[in-house]
Amino acid sequence: MQRRLMLMRHAKSAWQSQAPSDHERPLNERGRRNAPRVGKRLAELGWVPDHVIGSDSRRTRETWERMQKHFPEARVSFTRALYAAGPTELRTEVARLPAGVRTVLVLGHNPGWEEAVKALSGTEVQMTTANVVLLEGAGATWGQALQRGRWSVAGVVRPKEL
Repeated sequence: MQRRLMLMRHAKSAWQSQAPSDHERPLNERGRRNAPRVGKRLAELGWVPDHVIGSDSRRTRETWERMQKHFPEARVSFTRALYAAGPTELRTEVARLPAGVRTVLVLGHNPGWEEAVKALSGTEVQMTTANVVLLEGAGATWGQALQRGRWSVAGVVRPKEL
């Protein structure tokens, strides 16, 4: 079965905030502006997720909140396991998805997402804030599909290019 995996780095966050921890940092104005623009572009391209999994950080949740109107049918879950995660945690969380899910959007952080793209596809892609990389692969289950080197980079969306 053909599968599409979209890895998205959260939109730009506010470093100068009163947040009590990195986990609680909110989006800044640019992030609040870019997230819906990226969501709209993904929908225009037909990059529509069946399921969304995100880090449970405030900035990833806020990124999704500003994009979700473009994907009203997507099932959504957030997990601490994807906060500061990399390829191993990504594989673990995505492998839990039902086999019938064809397209998944995973919201997370760097440097882990750049490492995950490299681990899955062998291709280096710079992921600044709100960038989305679409990976395509195949497998009967998500666990089978996530084996190293079996994915290709099918496209990248960057807010600065919109």
